[in-house]
Amino acid sequence: MNKCPLTYQPCGDRKYSSEGLRKLSRYLDDLHDFPYSAFEIRQTAAINMKKMSIQGVQPKVSALLNTKKQTFEIVEAGGLFIIKPQHDHFPQMPENEDLTMKMAALAGIETPLHGLIWCSDGTLSYFIKRFDRIEKKNKLPLEDFGQLAQLPPEQKYDYTLEKTVKIIETYCTFPVIEKRHFFKRILFSFLTGNEDMHLKNFSLITRNNRVELSPAYDLLNSTMLLGPQAEESALMLAGKRKNLSKRDLVDYFGGEKSGLNSSVLDAVLLELSNAIPQWEILIEQSFLNENARNAFRDILKKRSERLFG
Repeated sequence: MNKCPLTYQPCGDRKYSSEGLRKLSRYLDDLHDFPYSAFEIRQTAAINMKKMSIQGVQPKVSALLNTKKQTFEIVEAGGLFIIKPQHDHFPQMPENEDLTMKMAALAGIETPLHGLIWCSDGTLSYFIKRFDRIEKKNKLPLEDFGQLAQLPPEQKYDYTLEKTVKIIETYCTFPVIEKRHFFKRILFSFLTGNEDMHLKNFSLITRNNRVELSPAYDLLNSTMLLGPQAEESALMLAGKRKNLSKRDLVDYFGGEKSGLNSSVLDAVLLELSNAIPQWEILIEQSFLNENARNAFRDILKKRSERLFG
């Protein structure tokens, strides 16, 4: 029996479940393979890189969903989706990112529509819907923390988590609410081994006349890919990027620097702690291979013990 890469649920002899297809579009009753191999997508991403506004370490292409042809199509401009293929060096990055994003959603962190799709070579690519686009030509104001800190992209690691709080306080309409959301994302990233949340992986968006944290993106367990050399935070906290303690993350960053009271700190910790059993089920259901699932579980277990005791 097949498993739907959009929902992780059984889908019989089909490649996608009806529930998964409905999440993409109510006009879809099937979805054809993305008509490119992982290698071809990486090639196209390299060619289009200078023409597109979406850049970064992972190769990616801009795409539209053609519901009549029941497939995704690569476009140079006006794409409503971003598609990331298999990486040529780090294995199963699409499966990793999709799982981590689904874990975030289970914990109550806002995420855009995302999932995995089959490609012509039988590999899986990760897709995410652009949350800053309402239609092809209508964009919502969006600025990442690197832009707000007035730093060039090459300095996206040259900042501290303490300073990011000032960005939220300066620009957000309701900074106390957004500081709570941000604190939760920092703890989530720690628990899931994401040591690459630099300035460009956090953004503020203007929606309904309100400036707030954008939906989460670029969440994945980078520690299991990098191994022993991995740090624990892309941005320095309390003068370090590794060996972070509960005191550093909760008492110092959440309480002292973010100004959140103890009841808010406890509530966020409880929300994340309560999500762990669901995360463990999701890891087992995911498209990661057995070794990768075990590596993810091991990191989650060790980080949970450090954060929750």
